[in-house]
Amino acid sequence: FQDMALENPNPVVYQIQSIERNHSINEEDRDVIDSLEVFDIVRRINDPEHPLTLEQLKVIQNDLITVDDDDSYVKINFTPTIPHCSMATLIGLCIRVKLLRSLPSRFKVDINVTPGTHASEDAVNKQLNDKERVAAALENDNLLEVVNRCISHTDEDAHSH
Repeated sequence: FQDMALENPNPVVYQIQSIERNHSINEEDRDVIDSLEVFDIVRRINDPEHPLTLEQLKVIQNDLITVDDDDSYVKINFTPTIPHCSMATLIGLCIRVKLLRSLPSRFKVDINVTPGTHASEDAVNKQLNDKERVAAALENDNLLEVVNRCISHTDEDAHSH
């Protein structure tokens, strides 16, 4: 994995956002999850190819995240840096694992490539939203190691709740 040639050796790096938030608690005393909260969970995931975060590469953007707290539903579109990115499935898997570990279990999460940004969009989406395929992928130790490496620093700088 280390000696693979970079597909996109000089990606554009974007400024990261500063997020100020007020936590709201609804009647049942549970934390209300919104798109900013989900963005904050996934923004620091590292790109598998670069020492940069998905936010810095604009792979993840707050306005491509939809959250329906009442229905416990999260939808994330992510944008690969190049249309033939072979890392798209891996990036989506990192997003899914991070959310599985971070969100309350009541949430259903759909993760898709932003429409029109990847050559194999349908295949990637199908893989990322198929429970059996995701479970099988996470049983692969090498793959799990890469996923864990990409998300290992994501809790740093996160606001304590």
